[in-house]
Amino acid sequence: MIIQRVVLNSRPGKNGVPVAENFRLEQSTIADTIQAGQVRVRTLYLSVDPYMRCRMNEDTGSDYLLPWQLSEVADGGGIGVVEESKHDNLAKGDFVTSFNWPWQTVAILDGSLLQKLVPQLVNGHLSYFLGAAGITGLTALLGIKEKGHVAVGANQTMVVSGAAGACGSLAGQIGRLEGCSRVVGIAGTDEKCSILVQEMGFGAAINYKKGDVAEQLRELCPGGVDVYFDNVGGDISDTVISQMNQDSHIILCGQISQYNKDVPYPPPLPPDIEKIQKERNITRERFLVLNYMDKQEASILQLCQWIQEGKLKVRETVVEGLANIGAAFQSMMNGGNIGKQIVSVSK
Repeated sequence: MIIQRVVLNSRPGKNGVPVAENFRLEQSTIADTIQAGQVRVRTLYLSVDPYMRCRMNEDTGSDYLLPWQLSEVADGGGIGVVEESKHDNLAKGDFVTSFNWPWQTVAILDGSLLQKLVPQLVNGHLSYFLGAAGITGLTALLGIKEKGHVAVGANQTMVVSGAAGACGSLAGQIGRLEGCSRVVGIAGTDEKCSILVQEMGFGAAINYKKGDVAEQLRELCPGGVDVYFDNVGGDISDTVISQMNQDSHIILCGQISQYNKDVPYPPPLPPDIEKIQKERNITRERFLVLNYMDKQEASILQLCQWIQEGKLKVRETVVEGLANIGAAFQSMMNGGNIGKQIVSVSK
């Protein structure tokens, strides 16, 4: 069977900025028949995520991420529909997902590695299982629960950087649902800031490209910052940390401003900021959602319930066509998306 797939065409270099041309669309073939335990699936949606930047390097800098190989098919979160099955628990027409879905139009996969989806849990929005009701939502919810120490009635103020991105846009809403009295987002355009406040219930939002971020933070968080959901690292995070309270908490989700730089993860703080962190006893521990998969099922159900009740608003930036996945990746790394970046492969 003839298929289309996307392979890694070139590496941007450890300090390089990824571009669409780092990926290549090509024609390939898969077997016409499947073996016992396998399924043939047609790809519907693929997820494009910041962590994938690390997979473009020969060394990902992580013990849980494998690098993509040159001229080999890329992979990541994906959703598809079963077209043929020789697996006992999967039937034709079932919707399934995997963290390691190949970037190709049709694939033959091991059925035991797939998770069956229930579209009704997300009001039929299948792609939500790659974002708000998937690993992105889990990262936001479990990060806040496990590292944020948010408590109802504690009158805590949360700041979220990268707040209009896939994880940040959910984290701010979840912080409020979990009990934060004030949530302030930091984003890069007026449009994003407006969406955060008007659609997603953030108390306020700061456009870091306009004005003095430190000054605006002091105005919006007069009592200081108790919880910081850090999606970006770098100068913005240094500014937030300098205004954090005694015994406050940093949820170290991502460091997108550092992903194109050859630095360890999490990157070290500048000496003056590290001094503040230690003197104020601010926790800053690496958070890896994969360490909390025993809480996955209950957490996904909670996320789905909030979505069904309209309490968790979901934004997606959807790009049509497998051929455009490289451009979608480049746009996301440049901060061009609002919410989750999704590629729709087929209807």
